[in-house]
Amino acid sequence: MQNPLTEQFSAPLTFNWTLSYRCNFVCSHCYSRDEQCAELSTAELKQIVDRLVVHQVPFINFGGGEPLLCDHLFEIAQYARDKGLNVSMNTNGWLLDETAAGRIKDAGFRSVGLSIDSAEAALHDDFRNQPGSWHKAVAALDALTQAGVRSTMSSVISRINYRNFHQLLDLARQHKVSQVYLHNFKCSGRGFKNREDLDLNPQEWKDFYLEALQVKETTKDLLLSFDDPVIASLPGYVDNSLVKGSSCGKLSLHLRPNGDMTPCGFIPLVVGNILRDDFEEVWYNSPILNKMRNKEAKGKCQGCGAYEECLGGCTARAFATTGDLSQPDPHCWK
Repeated sequence: MQNPLTEQFSAPLTFNWTLSYRCNFVCSHCYSRDEQCAELSTAELKQIVDRLVVHQVPFINFGGGEPLLCDHLFEIAQYARDKGLNVSMNTNGWLLDETAAGRIKDAGFRSVGLSIDSAEAALHDDFRNQPGSWHKAVAALDALTQAGVRSTMSSVISRINYRNFHQLLDLARQHKVSQVYLHNFKCSGRGFKNREDLDLNPQEWKDFYLEALQVKETTKDLLLSFDDPVIASLPGYVDNSLVKGSSCGKLSLHLRPNGDMTPCGFIPLVVGNILRDDFEEVWYNSPILNKMRNKEAKGKCQGCGAYEECLGGCTARAFATTGDLSQPDPHCWK
């Protein structure tokens, strides 16, 4: 059973760009904490921006690692912004004080996402393995507000917060956050090692999404966002996404610190190097990307009535747990 991508975009809408895997945290779920990779010079990073401009990629989101540890972050961000790209960032907030917030504003960042996983400081600090990190992250939200930079909150749903995620929404309101991302647990890297302690079982995921979607329907002062294609298997779920199934490799790509491109940060399969390879050849003809865009139903997905909507759920999670891009998402409750 094949499901071809109905529309092929000429380039990703977003490049999620890891400038460095260096980080001052050792988070329990992190996909990249154990990764090592050469880093490029400032001149080479600007060459990458130029190539993204040529291929009309509209959005760059800097992640990591911790992007604020990179000395050239602001120079590259401003260079990209001056070239007309929309620039955003995700950070743990430890280094985001009033001075950094001012530099973020001056560099032209469109928005900054803060990683906060619990409304309880001790739970967040334990999850991030960094005492004091919750207070730093909350202070960073206030610093962004004072600097006039739009802030969002990113929360990885796990055993520490799935029963009381409402408290995260209240925290966002208190600190003038306009959008909260409730991220699914990916099972990659350290997340795979700690999966038994932190991940939910399929029924718990179903119950969480049913409740969270109901909250989303009735919440008017905050935008709640999810990034989990397995939700599409819920009866009556309506999604306005541009593509079905996982968006990685279809709407976005990931850039490693050395310029290697992967479908997403959670799928460590290199499809090419943005500085060395012909981008259009990679984008249109990569066997890995085309396999992701034309997934084959396997296992319990075969004959499932929801497959046309979810396309097997999260490809990264299936790959992390089985080594096969087309296997069913282990979070699937059907």
